[in-house]
Amino acid sequence: MATVVPLPGASSSALASRRSSQSSTIVRTTPLLKRATRRFSSALVFMGWRGGWAPIGRRNVAVCAASSSSNFPPSTLPAALLFDCDGVLVDTEKDGHRISFNETFDEKELGVTWDVDLYGELLKIGGGKERMTAYFNQVGWPEKAPKTEEQRVGFVASLHKRKTELFMALIEKKLLPLRPGVERLIDDALAKGVKVAVCSTSNEKAVSAIVSFLLGSERADKIKIFAGDVVPRKKPDPAIYLLAANTFGIEPSSCVVVEDSAIGLAAAKSAGMKCIITKSGYTAEEDFIDADAIFDCIGDPPKQHFDLEFCANLLKKQRVKFIYHG
Repeated sequence: MATVVPLPGASSSALASRRSSQSSTIVRTTPLLKRATRRFSSALVFMGWRGGWAPIGRRNVAVCAASSSSNFPPSTLPAALLFDCDGVLVDTEKDGHRISFNETFDEKELGVTWDVDLYGELLKIGGGKERMTAYFNQVGWPEKAPKTEEQRVGFVASLHKRKTELFMALIEKKLLPLRPGVERLIDDALAKGVKVAVCSTSNEKAVSAIVSFLLGSERADKIKIFAGDVVPRKKPDPAIYLLAANTFGIEPSSCVVVEDSAIGLAAAKSAGMKCIITKSGYTAEEDFIDADAIFDCIGDPPKQHFDLEFCANLLKKQRVKFIYHG
């Protein structure tokens, strides 16, 4: 049986009184949560809006949920599932983008190398061109770089173009696999009429290559891509997610986002969307306190962590937090 955790500061007698006098605050388990209890090996729960972290016993999931009635209505599917690309569809950063940046720097004889730890710090800056510019501004521009700001913009753009070519060649070789559960969740969404898009700060050609080569042309034809400079401000700004909702003609509140980073989470929440975090190699220790759910990955059976039904339930449960550690 799932563990039920009262809201912080509420005694059992107070809860009983509330149940009898009003229905605005309810602590209950649902069939979905009971299934989740059998599925998850251990979990933590964030209790209410301003509670704290509470460790829960192994094989238990703790939940605090609020509803206007004791019986939840049937699930309403999200209008759209919006996926980040790097770290969500594929764990591309360490052995994909970073390698391609370094190969570009070597080709141009810039004397620059981004090691694993440094690149992890640079990922806090959204966008490859922005990342290089911020790095060079901080440590100094290479001797071969132009001297004027206008020329440097073109210089960085040329570096990024070559980096994208090298990255696309790597993707075409299919050396980086899709993360577990990505195909399953996308297929389920498309089969049920849920719109699917990939919203990324990465170059559009690089994102398209990942979608086409790793997900296949049949899926790619049904997936909308919003990437690169399609918006003037990149994550954590919500512009790219708002653009996706506007393009689809749907309310942001009807969308569920799958992200892996704190800046992506900030973008999704600022857009008024639910956000599930699937942690990646570089982002595992980031602060995801505002996430609606946190998992190691989407997962495939028998280690499936969530599905489309779970996404649907997020839209109607306003005070549920799942944090899974496999």
